[in-house]
Amino acid sequence: MEEFVVLVNPEDKVLGLMEKQQAHINGLLHRAFSVFLFNSKGEMLLQKRASGKYHSPNQWTNAVCSHPRQGETYQEGAVRRVKEELGIETELSEKFNFIYKADVGGGLWEHELDHVFVGNHEADFHLNKEEVEEVRFISMEDLDKEISENPENFTEWFKIILEEYKHHF
Repeated sequence: MEEFVVLVNPEDKVLGLMEKQQAHINGLLHRAFSVFLFNSKGEMLLQKRASGKYHSPNQWTNAVCSHPRQGETYQEGAVRRVKEELGIETELSEKFNFIYKADVGGGLWEHELDHVFVGNHEADFHLNKEEVEEVRFISMEDLDKEISENPENFTEWFKIILEEYKHHF
């Protein structure tokens, strides 16, 4: 099934739809969301992207990042993808949004109006192995250390969104 993203201008006015991979080839601005999940110790959940992903396979990233469908709110999309990828339901609250552009290799770009959501969850994930290889919790201190020592192990957009997240909290 072809997946489409919602193309927008910087003010989030809808310009149309485009097949997802084509939008990433063209580097066109589109709607997206990122979900950060934390456990009761304040550790962040990371997911390792599945090896079959068409870009950034086997790299660590935040709990969930994806795109709302046409007619779906950012919140609805985030809740849907948390269930589809991690097999869980949890309350999410939107914290901020911003625009970024990242070269993800292979001639592909993430150029997104990204709405960032935060939630809490402890364990008992039911991973969709087509999307997620594995998950783990990590302290922010250890995460910063890992990223500085091995930045190639993390998605380009996660490094950008994480820095933006730190500016807000």
